[in-house]
Amino acid sequence: MMRSRLKRLWNNRTLILILLVWSVQPVSAQEAFSFKKRTPPDMEDLIEAREVFEYEVSYGFITLGWIDVELMPDTTYNGESVYHLRTTMRTNNRVPFIGRSLVHYENFFQFNEKWPYSLLFWRHDIHDDEPDRVRIEFDRESSQVHFYERSEYMESLDLIEPASGGDIIFYYARMFAGTEKSYRMPVYIENEIGYVEGRNSRETEHRSYDLFDDSVEVYLSEGDADINGPFGFKGRFKAWFLTDDLRVPVEAHVRVIFGNVKIRLIDYEKQGN
Repeated sequence: MMRSRLKRLWNNRTLILILLVWSVQPVSAQEAFSFKKRTPPDMEDLIEAREVFEYEVSYGFITLGWIDVELMPDTTYNGESVYHLRTTMRTNNRVPFIGRSLVHYENFFQFNEKWPYSLLFWRHDIHDDEPDRVRIEFDRESSQVHFYERSEYMESLDLIEPASGGDIIFYYARMFAGTEKSYRMPVYIENEIGYVEGRNSRETEHRSYDLFDDSVEVYLSEGDADINGPFGFKGRFKAWFLTDDLRVPVEAHVRVIFGNVKIRLIDYEKQGN
């Protein structure tokens, strides 16, 4: 039973919940991060940074796998210029009862003065050779969100802004970290809509990570997601963000029925300004 539970941790819903909160060379805090201002970044700041992240996902002392997050080159969709966020999930092949899994989550999005929002979200199951396993279209002309599985239409739901497939929270939450503001963002996934709510604070603490030579100052955010996750997941999460200019997400804890799944930053690169 434990084997099946650990394997199911890597389904689509769990990845989105992990992201709620959030060939690279290791860097030190002094080299890659700026601490010039105490106000949160806006979307222009985050886009200009062109960041690449690698996170390790663990359960206890077991490394379940890794999550990579990267802003890809800009492209066009339906004749409009869009940004392209890619999240890659890789399981640890050295843990035999988890099995091999390699999945790409792709998101075309734009942003306005308030928030980022999705135009198209889709999933490639690379390990099963299914290049378009899930597709979610955000149709703002009809105010509908359309769901497809293996190119087959499933259903549509009303569109509520700032609508996304979930991974946009990786940017959205950072715009609130280190403030006393809360947020509530709708998430469309697996033919459903749920809400992610985050609560923030200006208080700081120090935490240690292998990526940094010394402990670093971070803000803590806590929240809930009413998406029904596996193993009785109730939506509680914690996330820690650097106090740097970009509020880089360094750690998250997701509560499941048999313990905490931990996600920690192990590599970071800033390719832009």
